[in-house]
Amino acid sequence: MSDTDADEGDEEAEAEPAVELGEGPDVAGEPVARVASRLTWPATRSDVREQEGDAELRTPNGPRALDDVLAESEVPLFESRSEFVQEVEEVVGRGPVATE
Repeated sequence: MSDTDADEGDEEAEAEPAVELGEGPDVAGEPVARVASRLTWPATRSDVREQEGDAELRTPNGPRALDDVLAESEVPLFESRSEFVQEVEEVVGRGPVATE
């Protein structure tokens, strides 16, 4: 295999998406897991609000500001990413995400 063959394979891999996206309306907001991945743990509720409070989350009832979700939470310290995700899901619910 030459360097030229390796370059051609890379171009083919970049040309096609790894996952085929379907047609349909856009989904507003970000998944809670994406927001959680930008934070470090443990984190206080005030630190999360300061760093990511303006983030819009995807919820079953449409997008919601993380700041509003955290205002409904009584947890002062999130020990781990999974604890944060679980608490957010308890506030906003789990289920299919609303589309536009």
